[in-house]
Amino acid sequence: MEYLLAHWKSWAWSLGIVAGAIVVALVVRFILFLILDRLARRNPSVLKTSLTRHSKRLSAWILPLFAVLAVLPAVPLPEKVMVALQHLTGLALIAAVAWLVALASEVTSEVIAARYRMDIVDNLLARKVQTQIRVLHRVVTFVVIVVALALMLMTFPDIRQIGTSLLASAGLAGLLVGMAMRPTLSSLIAGMQIALTQPIRIDDVVVVENEWGWIEEIESTYVVVRIWDLRRLVLPLSYFIEHPFENWTRTSSDLLAYVVFWADYTAPIDELRAELTRVLKSTDKWKGEVNVLQVTDTSEHSVQIRALMDARDSSLAWDLRCYVREKLIQFLQQHHPQSLPRYRGEFRASTEIRPLPGSFGGAAPSPSGAHAA
Repeated sequence: MEYLLAHWKSWAWSLGIVAGAIVVALVVRFILFLILDRLARRNPSVLKTSLTRHSKRLSAWILPLFAVLAVLPAVPLPEKVMVALQHLTGLALIAAVAWLVALASEVTSEVIAARYRMDIVDNLLARKVQTQIRVLHRVVTFVVIVVALALMLMTFPDIRQIGTSLLASAGLAGLLVGMAMRPTLSSLIAGMQIALTQPIRIDDVVVVENEWGWIEEIESTYVVVRIWDLRRLVLPLSYFIEHPFENWTRTSSDLLAYVVFWADYTAPIDELRAELTRVLKSTDKWKGEVNVLQVTDTSEHSVQIRALMDARDSSLAWDLRCYVREKLIQFLQQHHPQSLPRYRGEFRASTEIRPLPGSFGGAAPSPSGAHAA
Protein backbone atom coordinates (compact mmCIF):
# COMPACT_ATOMS: atom_id res chain seq x y z
CA MET A 1 0.00 0.00 0.00
CA GLU A 2 2.82 2.35 0.88
CA TYR A 3 4.49 1.49 -2.40
CA LEU A 4 1.35 2.38 -4.32
CA LEU A 5 1.00 5.69 -2.50
CA ALA A 6 4.65 6.51 -3.06
CA HIS A 7 4.51 5.77 -6.77
CA TRP A 8 0.94 6.78 -7.54
CA LYS A 9 2.05 9.01 -10.38
CA SER A 10 3.77 6.11 -12.15
CA TRP A 11 0.69 3.93 -11.68
CA ALA A 12 -1.64 6.64 -12.91
CA TRP A 13 0.55 7.29 -15.94
CA SER A 14 0.73 3.58 -16.72
CA LEU A 15 -3.04 3.10 -16.42
CA GLY A 16 -3.58 6.16 -18.57
CA ILE A 17 -1.31 4.82 -21.31
CA VAL A 18 -3.01 1.40 -21.28
CA ALA A 19 -6.51 2.90 -21.18
CA GLY A 20 -5.64 5.30 -23.99
CA ALA A 21 -4.33 2.46 -26.15
CA ILE A 22 -7.52 0.47 -25.56
CA VAL A 23 -9.71 3.47 -26.44
CA VAL A 24 -7.74 4.12 -29.62
CA ALA A 25 -8.06 0.46 -30.60
CA LEU A 26 -11.83 0.52 -30.06
CA VAL A 27 -12.18 3.71 -32.10
CA VAL A 28 -10.17 2.15 -34.93
CA ARG A 29 -12.37 -0.94 -34.70
CA PHE A 30 -15.53 1.19 -34.91
CA ILE A 31 -14.30 3.05 -37.99
CA LEU A 32 -13.10 -0.16 -39.62
CA PHE A 33 -16.44 -1.96 -39.23
CA LEU A 34 -18.34 1.14 -40.29
CA ILE A 35 -16.48 1.00 -43.60
CA LEU A 36 -16.90 -2.78 -43.90
CA ASP A 37 -20.66 -2.57 -43.26
CA ARG A 38 -21.07 0.03 -45.99
CA LEU A 39 -19.03 -2.02 -48.44
CA ALA A 40 -21.08 -5.09 -47.61
CA ARG A 41 -24.33 -3.22 -48.27
CA ARG A 42 -23.14 -1.81 -51.59
CA ASN A 43 -21.68 -5.03 -52.90
CA PRO A 44 -23.02 -7.89 -50.77
CA SER A 45 -21.24 -11.23 -50.87
CA VAL A 46 -21.02 -14.29 -48.65
CA LEU A 47 -17.37 -13.58 -47.82
CA LYS A 48 -17.95 -9.99 -46.73
CA THR A 49 -21.09 -10.83 -44.77
CA SER A 50 -19.57 -13.82 -42.99
CA LEU A 51 -16.29 -12.02 -42.25
CA THR A 52 -18.08 -8.98 -40.86
CA ARG A 53 -20.48 -11.02 -38.74
CA HIS A 54 -17.94 -13.37 -37.20
CA SER A 55 -15.09 -10.90 -36.69
CA LYS A 56 -17.04 -8.32 -34.66
CA ARG A 57 -16.72 -10.18 -31.37
CA LEU A 58 -13.13 -11.25 -32.02
CA SER A 59 -11.96 -7.76 -32.95
CA ALA A 60 -13.40 -6.37 -29.72
CA TRP A 61 -10.74 -8.39 -27.90
CA ILE A 62 -7.83 -8.80 -30.26
CA LEU A 63 -7.41 -5.15 -31.32
CA PRO A 64 -7.24 -3.80 -27.74
CA LEU A 65 -4.90 -6.68 -26.92
CA PHE A 66 -2.48 -5.75 -29.70
CA ALA A 67 -2.69 -2.12 -28.58
CA VAL A 68 -1.74 -3.07 -25.02
CA LEU A 69 1.16 -5.20 -26.26
CA ALA A 70 2.36 -2.26 -28.36
CA VAL A 71 2.43 0.24 -25.45
CA LEU A 72 3.73 -2.08 -22.73
CA PRO A 73 7.42 -1.21 -23.30
CA ALA A 74 6.58 2.47 -22.67
CA VAL A 75 4.70 1.82 -19.41
CA PRO A 76 6.77 2.67 -16.30
CA LEU A 77 5.92 -0.32 -14.12
CA PRO A 78 8.04 -2.41 -11.75
CA GLU A 79 9.69 -5.47 -13.22
CA LYS A 80 7.53 -8.00 -11.37
CA VAL A 81 4.33 -6.27 -12.39
CA MET A 82 5.59 -5.95 -15.96
CA VAL A 83 6.42 -9.68 -16.14
CA ALA A 84 3.00 -10.66 -14.78
CA LEU A 85 1.25 -8.28 -17.17
CA GLN A 86 3.25 -9.56 -20.15
CA HIS A 87 2.44 -13.14 -19.16
CA LEU A 88 -1.26 -12.32 -18.93
CA THR A 89 -1.31 -10.58 -22.30
CA GLY A 90 0.64 -13.48 -23.79
CA LEU A 91 -2.03 -15.93 -22.65
CA ALA A 92 -4.71 -13.68 -24.07
CA LEU A 93 -2.77 -13.46 -27.33
CA ILE A 94 -2.60 -17.27 -27.63
CA ALA A 95 -6.34 -17.52 -27.05
CA ALA A 96 -7.00 -14.75 -29.57
CA VAL A 97 -4.84 -16.39 -32.24
CA ALA A 98 -6.62 -19.72 -31.66
CA TRP A 99 -9.95 -17.93 -31.97
CA LEU A 100 -8.72 -16.29 -35.15
CA VAL A 101 -7.79 -19.64 -36.70
CA ALA A 102 -11.17 -21.12 -35.77
CA LEU A 103 -12.85 -18.03 -37.20
CA ALA A 104 -10.94 -18.36 -40.47
CA SER A 105 -12.02 -22.00 -40.68
CA GLU A 106 -15.66 -21.07 -40.10
CA VAL A 107 -15.64 -18.25 -42.65
CA THR A 108 -14.03 -20.55 -45.21
CA SER A 109 -16.67 -23.19 -44.53
CA GLU A 110 -19.51 -20.73 -45.03
CA VAL A 111 -18.04 -19.35 -48.26
CA ILE A 112 -17.59 -22.82 -49.73
CA ALA A 113 -21.01 -24.00 -48.53
CA ALA A 114 -22.70 -21.00 -50.18
CA ARG A 115 -21.46 -22.17 -53.57
CA TYR A 116 -23.20 -25.56 -53.21
CA ARG A 117 -26.93 -25.23 -52.63
CA MET A 118 -28.88 -28.08 -51.11
CA ASP A 119 -32.35 -26.79 -52.02
CA ILE A 120 -32.22 -28.31 -55.51
CA VAL A 121 -33.32 -31.74 -56.75
CA ASP A 122 -29.90 -33.12 -57.72
CA ASN A 123 -27.91 -32.04 -54.66
CA LEU A 124 -25.54 -34.98 -54.36
CA LEU A 125 -22.40 -32.88 -54.91
CA ALA A 126 -23.66 -30.20 -52.54
CA ARG A 127 -24.29 -32.72 -49.77
CA LYS A 128 -20.87 -34.25 -50.34
CA VAL A 129 -19.02 -30.92 -50.13
CA GLN A 130 -21.01 -29.58 -47.18
CA THR A 131 -20.44 -32.77 -45.21
CA GLN A 132 -16.70 -32.52 -45.79
CA ILE A 133 -16.40 -28.87 -44.81
CA ARG A 134 -18.58 -29.22 -41.70
CA VAL A 135 -16.70 -32.21 -40.34
CA LEU A 136 -13.28 -30.78 -41.22
CA HIS A 137 -14.21 -27.45 -39.60
CA ARG A 138 -15.06 -29.21 -36.34
CA VAL A 139 -11.85 -31.24 -36.48
CA VAL A 140 -9.80 -28.08 -37.03
CA THR A 141 -11.57 -26.34 -34.15
CA PHE A 142 -10.91 -29.28 -31.83
CA VAL A 143 -7.21 -29.43 -32.74
CA VAL A 144 -6.83 -25.64 -32.33
CA ILE A 145 -8.39 -25.73 -28.86
CA VAL A 146 -6.15 -28.60 -27.73
CA VAL A 147 -2.98 -26.94 -29.05
CA ALA A 148 -3.90 -23.52 -27.63
CA LEU A 149 -4.68 -24.98 -24.20
CA ALA A 150 -1.39 -26.90 -24.20
CA LEU A 151 0.61 -23.80 -25.18
CA MET A 152 -1.07 -21.74 -22.46
CA LEU A 153 -0.26 -24.36 -19.82
CA MET A 154 3.34 -24.56 -20.99
CA THR A 155 3.85 -20.87 -20.21
CA PHE A 156 3.60 -21.71 -16.50
CA PRO A 157 6.86 -23.26 -15.30
CA ASP A 158 5.23 -25.20 -12.48
CA ILE A 159 2.64 -26.92 -14.67
CA ARG A 160 4.55 -27.03 -17.95
CA GLN A 161 4.54 -30.80 -17.79
CA ILE A 162 0.74 -30.81 -18.03
CA GLY A 163 0.86 -28.87 -21.26
CA THR A 164 3.50 -31.21 -22.64
CA SER A 165 1.40 -34.22 -21.67
CA LEU A 166 -1.62 -32.69 -23.33
CA LEU A 167 0.25 -32.29 -26.60
CA ALA A 168 1.64 -35.79 -26.22
CA SER A 169 -1.86 -37.20 -25.75
CA ALA A 170 -3.05 -35.39 -28.86
CA GLY A 171 -0.23 -37.06 -30.76
CA LEU A 172 -0.90 -40.47 -29.15
CA ALA A 173 2.49 -40.34 -27.45
CA GLY A 174 1.28 -40.23 -23.84
CA LEU A 175 -0.14 -43.66 -23.08
CA LEU A 176 -2.00 -42.77 -19.90
CA VAL A 177 -3.54 -39.55 -21.11
CA GLY A 178 -4.10 -41.09 -24.52
CA MET A 179 -6.15 -43.91 -22.97
CA ALA A 180 -8.16 -41.37 -21.01
CA MET A 181 -8.87 -39.47 -24.23
CA ARG A 182 -9.61 -42.59 -26.25
CA PRO A 183 -13.33 -41.84 -26.85
CA THR A 184 -12.51 -38.30 -27.95
CA LEU A 185 -9.68 -39.41 -30.21
CA SER A 186 -11.84 -42.20 -31.62
CA SER A 187 -14.55 -39.71 -32.51
CA LEU A 188 -11.94 -37.37 -34.00
CA ILE A 189 -10.51 -40.12 -36.21
CA ALA A 190 -14.01 -41.28 -37.16
CA GLY A 191 -14.90 -37.71 -38.12
CA MET A 192 -11.87 -37.49 -40.40
CA GLN A 193 -12.76 -40.84 -41.98
CA ILE A 194 -16.34 -39.72 -42.59
CA ALA A 195 -15.14 -36.44 -44.10
CA LEU A 196 -12.77 -38.23 -46.49
CA THR A 197 -14.62 -41.45 -47.37
CA GLN A 198 -18.16 -40.11 -46.78
CA PRO A 199 -20.24 -43.17 -45.90
CA ILE A 200 -22.84 -40.59 -44.84
CA ARG A 201 -23.53 -37.00 -45.84
CA ILE A 202 -25.83 -34.25 -44.67
CA ASP A 203 -29.44 -35.00 -45.70
CA ASP A 204 -28.68 -38.62 -46.68
CA VAL A 205 -31.59 -41.04 -46.28
CA VAL A 206 -30.50 -43.90 -44.04
CA VAL A 207 -31.91 -46.88 -42.18
CA VAL A 208 -30.15 -47.19 -38.83
CA GLU A 209 -31.19 -49.39 -35.91
CA ASN A 210 -34.31 -50.34 -37.89
CA GLU A 211 -35.27 -46.66 -38.10
CA TRP A 212 -35.71 -44.75 -41.38
CA GLY A 213 -34.71 -41.10 -41.49
CA TRP A 214 -32.36 -38.37 -42.71
CA ILE A 215 -28.88 -37.33 -41.55
CA GLU A 216 -29.67 -33.98 -39.93
CA GLU A 217 -26.41 -33.07 -38.17
CA ILE A 218 -22.84 -34.34 -38.17
CA GLU A 219 -21.10 -32.96 -35.08
CA SER A 220 -17.57 -33.53 -33.85
CA THR A 221 -18.54 -36.54 -31.72
CA TYR A 222 -22.04 -37.62 -32.75
CA VAL A 223 -24.55 -37.76 -35.60
CA VAL A 224 -28.22 -36.77 -35.37
CA VAL A 225 -30.66 -38.77 -37.51
CA ARG A 226 -34.10 -37.19 -38.01
CA ILE A 227 -36.55 -40.09 -38.10
CA TRP A 228 -39.64 -39.92 -40.31
CA ASP A 229 -41.95 -39.24 -37.34
CA LEU A 230 -39.73 -36.29 -36.23
CA ARG A 231 -37.94 -38.20 -33.48
CA ARG A 232 -34.17 -37.77 -33.28
CA LEU A 233 -31.74 -40.69 -33.10
CA VAL A 234 -28.33 -39.64 -31.75
CA LEU A 235 -25.42 -41.97 -32.53
CA PRO A 236 -21.65 -41.65 -32.05
CA LEU A 237 -19.55 -40.97 -35.12
CA SER A 238 -17.75 -44.26 -34.71
CA TYR A 239 -21.06 -46.13 -35.15
CA PHE A 240 -21.08 -45.38 -38.88
CA ILE A 241 -17.54 -46.75 -39.20
CA GLU A 242 -18.00 -49.91 -37.13
CA HIS A 243 -21.60 -50.99 -37.87
CA PRO A 244 -23.52 -51.74 -41.07
CA PHE A 245 -26.38 -49.47 -42.07
CA GLU A 246 -28.43 -48.63 -45.17
CA ASN A 247 -27.76 -45.46 -47.16
CA TRP A 248 -30.48 -44.89 -49.76
CA THR A 249 -28.79 -41.83 -51.31
CA ARG A 250 -25.18 -42.97 -51.44
CA THR A 251 -24.73 -42.31 -55.16
CA SER A 252 -28.18 -41.14 -56.22
CA SER A 253 -31.52 -40.26 -54.66
CA ASP A 254 -33.46 -42.33 -57.25
CA LEU A 255 -35.25 -45.37 -55.84
CA LEU A 256 -37.34 -48.25 -57.11
CA ALA A 257 -40.69 -48.49 -55.36
CA TYR A 258 -42.88 -51.58 -55.38
CA VAL A 259 -46.37 -52.62 -54.36
CA VAL A 260 -47.26 -56.24 -53.58
CA PHE A 261 -50.83 -57.49 -53.25
CA TRP A 262 -52.76 -60.75 -53.59
CA ALA A 263 -55.59 -61.41 -56.03
CA ASP A 264 -57.72 -64.30 -57.22
CA TYR A 265 -56.64 -66.53 -60.11
CA THR A 266 -59.28 -64.82 -62.25
CA ALA A 267 -57.60 -61.40 -61.95
CA PRO A 268 -57.07 -59.78 -65.39
CA ILE A 269 -53.31 -59.22 -65.47
CA ASP A 270 -53.26 -57.31 -68.76
CA GLU A 271 -55.94 -54.92 -67.57
CA LEU A 272 -54.01 -54.40 -64.35
CA ARG A 273 -50.91 -53.54 -66.38
CA ALA A 274 -52.87 -50.98 -68.36
CA GLU A 275 -54.36 -49.56 -65.19
CA LEU A 276 -50.92 -49.28 -63.58
CA THR A 277 -49.66 -47.31 -66.58
CA ARG A 278 -52.65 -44.98 -66.39
CA VAL A 279 -52.20 -44.46 -62.63
CA LEU A 280 -48.49 -43.71 -62.96
CA LYS A 281 -49.03 -41.21 -65.76
CA SER A 282 -51.61 -39.41 -63.65
CA THR A 283 -49.17 -38.47 -60.89
CA ASP A 284 -45.98 -36.38 -60.81
CA LYS A 285 -44.49 -38.65 -58.13
CA TRP A 286 -43.45 -41.14 -60.84
CA LYS A 287 -40.05 -40.52 -62.43
CA GLY A 288 -41.20 -42.07 -65.70
CA GLU A 289 -38.65 -44.80 -66.46
CA VAL A 290 -39.77 -48.01 -64.68
CA ASN A 291 -43.27 -49.44 -65.09
CA VAL A 292 -43.56 -53.20 -64.51
CA LEU A 293 -46.37 -55.44 -63.25
CA GLN A 294 -45.68 -59.15 -62.76
CA VAL A 295 -47.11 -62.21 -61.04
CA THR A 296 -44.35 -63.04 -58.60
CA ASP A 297 -45.86 -65.92 -56.60
CA THR A 298 -48.81 -68.28 -56.36
CA SER A 299 -50.57 -70.18 -53.60
CA GLU A 300 -53.46 -72.63 -53.46
CA HIS A 301 -55.93 -69.77 -53.14
CA SER A 302 -54.50 -66.66 -54.87
CA VAL A 303 -51.66 -65.13 -56.87
CA GLN A 304 -49.15 -62.52 -55.75
CA ILE A 305 -48.85 -59.47 -58.01
CA ARG A 306 -46.02 -56.94 -57.80
CA ALA A 307 -46.07 -53.48 -59.36
CA LEU A 308 -42.62 -51.92 -59.80
CA MET A 309 -41.98 -48.20 -60.52
CA ASP A 310 -39.34 -45.55 -59.91
CA ALA A 311 -39.28 -42.26 -57.99
CA ARG A 312 -36.84 -39.39 -57.58
CA ASP A 313 -36.34 -39.76 -53.82
CA SER A 314 -37.44 -41.82 -50.85
CA SER A 315 -40.28 -39.54 -49.77
CA LEU A 316 -41.84 -39.58 -53.22
CA ALA A 317 -41.30 -43.34 -53.43
CA TRP A 318 -43.32 -43.89 -50.25
CA ASP A 319 -46.15 -41.63 -51.42
CA LEU A 320 -46.13 -43.30 -54.84
CA ARG A 321 -46.40 -46.78 -53.30
CA CYS A 322 -49.41 -45.77 -51.24
CA TYR A 323 -51.06 -44.07 -54.20
CA VAL A 324 -50.59 -47.01 -56.59
CA ARG A 325 -51.74 -49.53 -53.99
CA GLU A 326 -54.94 -47.60 -53.35
CA LYS A 327 -55.73 -47.15 -57.05
CA LEU A 328 -55.14 -50.80 -58.00
CA ILE A 329 -57.31 -52.07 -55.16
CA GLN A 330 -59.98 -49.57 -56.11
CA PHE A 331 -59.81 -50.77 -59.73
CA LEU A 332 -60.37 -54.38 -58.70
CA GLN A 333 -63.22 -53.44 -56.38
CA GLN A 334 -65.06 -51.46 -59.04
CA HIS A 335 -64.43 -53.48 -62.20
CA HIS A 336 -63.46 -56.99 -61.09
CA PRO A 337 -64.73 -57.65 -57.58
CA GLN A 338 -64.68 -61.38 -58.25
CA SER A 339 -60.87 -61.12 -58.63
CA LEU A 340 -60.28 -60.14 -55.02
CA PRO A 341 -58.74 -62.90 -52.86
CA ARG A 342 -61.30 -65.50 -51.77
CA TYR A 343 -61.55 -69.10 -50.66
CA ARG A 344 -63.29 -71.75 -52.76
CA GLY A 345 -65.19 -74.76 -51.51
CA GLU A 346 -67.06 -77.62 -53.24
CA PHE A 347 -70.08 -79.53 -51.91
CA ARG A 348 -71.13 -82.90 -53.39
CA ALA A 349 -74.55 -84.55 -52.84
CA SER A 350 -74.56 -88.34 -52.16
CA THR A 351 -77.51 -90.73 -52.97
CA GLU A 352 -76.04 -93.76 -51.19
CA ILE A 353 -78.19 -95.01 -48.24
CA ARG A 354 -76.07 -96.25 -45.40
CA PRO A 355 -77.47 -98.79 -42.87
CA LEU A 356 -78.33 -97.54 -39.44
CA PRO A 357 -76.21 -98.72 -36.57
CA GLY A 358 -77.49 -102.07 -35.17
CA SER A 359 -79.28 -103.14 -38.35
CA PHE A 360 -78.67 -106.49 -40.06
CA GLY A 361 -77.85 -106.24 -43.67
CA GLY A 362 -79.90 -103.14 -43.92
CA ALA A 363 -83.25 -104.99 -43.24
CA ALA A 364 -85.55 -103.52 -40.62
CA PRO A 365 -86.34 -105.85 -37.70
CA SER A 366 -89.88 -107.15 -37.12
CA PRO A 367 -91.97 -105.53 -34.45
CA SER A 368 -91.93 -108.64 -32.30
CA GLY A 369 -88.28 -109.19 -32.82
CA ALA A 370 -88.91 -112.80 -34.14
CA HIS A 371 -87.87 -114.08 -37.51
CA ALA A 372 -90.38 -115.32 -39.99
CA ALA A 373 -90.63 -119.06 -40.32
